[in-house]
Order: sequence, then structure tokens, then C-alpha cells
Amino acid sequence: MSTEHETLAPAEETKERCALCVIGWFSVGIAVAALGIYVGAVIRSRYKFKRRTPYDFYANAGERHASEFGMGI
Repeated sequence: MSTEHETLAPAEETKERCALCVIGWFSVGIAVAALGIYVGAVIRSRYKFKRRTPYDFYANAGERHASEFGMGI
């Protein structure tokens, strides 16, 4: 086994560079999509928080079946 570096043909080198370019752009696209989903969720949660009314705090005041804690059977 030789420790010399093998040289690639120009056609093989362009194919390898193209594959790395595609992988790079794909990973950038996935990162942008993930960031967009996260920012969209944060903006939506802030919008919903600002649109609350005082009546939203008492929206489940009439329900008795889900409001009992620690009673056990």
C-alpha cells in the first residue's frame, strides 16, 4: 500500500464537487425551514397571548368533572 495521494480525473472531481454542493444546499434549506417553523410558532404563541380577554381565565369555570385534583378513589 502506498501513502501517495491518488489524483482524480477531472470528470470524477466535478461529480464529487457537485454532490457536495447539493448536500450543502440541502442542509442549508433544511436549516432555514426549521428556523422558519420555530419563529412562526413563537410569533403565533405571542399573538394568541396578546389576544386573550378577561373571560378566557374563567372559560372552564362551569366544568366540574376535570377540575378535581387529589381526590382519588
